[in-house]
Amino acid sequence: MLLSTVDEHEVEPFLRSVAQSQNSALLLDYDGTLAPFSIDRKRALPYAGVTTLLQELVDTGRTRVVIISGRNAYEVGPLLGVKPCPEIWGSHGLQRLLPDGTCEMPEIDQDAIEALADAGRWLTYQGLQQMAEPKPGSIAVHWRGLDEPSAIKLRGRILLGWSPLADRASLTLLEFDGGVELRVSDRDKSDAVRTILDEIGPDAPVAYLGDDATDELAFQTLENRGLTVLVRPQRRNTAAQVWLKPPAALLEFLFRWLEACHTGELEASANLR
Repeated sequence: MLLSTVDEHEVEPFLRSVAQSQNSALLLDYDGTLAPFSIDRKRALPYAGVTTLLQELVDTGRTRVVIISGRNAYEVGPLLGVKPCPEIWGSHGLQRLLPDGTCEMPEIDQDAIEALADAGRWLTYQGLQQMAEPKPGSIAVHWRGLDEPSAIKLRGRILLGWSPLADRASLTLLEFDGGVELRVSDRDKSDAVRTILDEIGPDAPVAYLGDDATDELAFQTLENRGLTVLVRPQRRNTAAQVWLKPPAALLEFLFRWLEACHTGELEASANLR
């Protein structure tokens, strides 16, 4: 049995389908899902044991592991530690970094580029540049680590300063757990999920694991097509079917996925005899 944070009646049939399929896809958010949040984003390493399990999953050749993150795609691989680095979608689905190093990204409108540059200059003028995270097609401000009154005050200040820029260049103000991001509106995580679904075909089992409000569109996109899993210390209202409390339940889920892959390998070998 999985831990009590999991709906076993949802998970067990899905993992049986993983065992019975030669191909499956495991789609994973990074921060807050595979790795605990860290005030220093450069030190946000995965929970102990996650990298080993993902490496073994990749090595089976039966599961396509894909990271779909709000980070710049190039930041994720060194933190994740899986080799070869799996496919990574960065900037909430705007970037696509393939295992061969090819990076795909839509062309960004000049008005958007100028507005994002103005957003960065506004942060500098406000003395907030140290809280900024410039990314392809976006700029984010993180306030994780601040006390609640300070975070609320900073949020209001950022929204007030950035809203005219968003209106001017048709940008999106995206709020996430611990910050806000000004970004182009072309794509989001649901677009990454749809692309992978189209590529992998209708019969392959697919699961998406995420923690944040930015993952909800991905959960909704996968509804009735795969398994959707909320990974966070406390349950919240969500479109996901299942809740995992990290790290223990997350590790157990990954381990059982790996077991399903090995079961499928053994059954395939037996059928060849």
